[in-house]
Amino acid sequence: QVQLVESGGGPVQAGGSLRLSCAASGRLFSGYVMGWFRQGAGMERLFVAAISWTGDSVHYADAVKGRFTISRDNARNTVTLQMNSLKPEDTAVYYCAVRADYGLPVTANLYDYWGQGTQVTVSS
Repeated sequence: QVQLVESGGGPVQAGGSLRLSCAASGRLFSGYVMGWFRQGAGMERLFVAAISWTGDSVHYADAVKGRFTISRDNARNTVTLQMNSLKPEDTAVYYCAVRADYGLPVTANLYDYWGQGTQVTVSS
């Protein structure tokens, strides 16, 4: 099993920034993909960003391109999501996910492990 713990969420005003972190532990393995999803109230869980094991490949949802940056530190088993120029529509619970395979899919059910989520609230 792999355990994921997110941190860094909270309230922020529109135009501000937040940095989310996710620490992975447990039966980790090399090559795993890490990603971020978000889920607004009453909405489905949507893809935000993903990064390959080496960090050479990244993929972003159109809604966050140019504003969010995903990065990882394999020595510390962490993934980070730097969120800039935040908008009220970015308000959601943000989830960290691990995929035990190759590729950077945008579909939530293709990821194998999930964190509990961290709330991000952007006020106008």
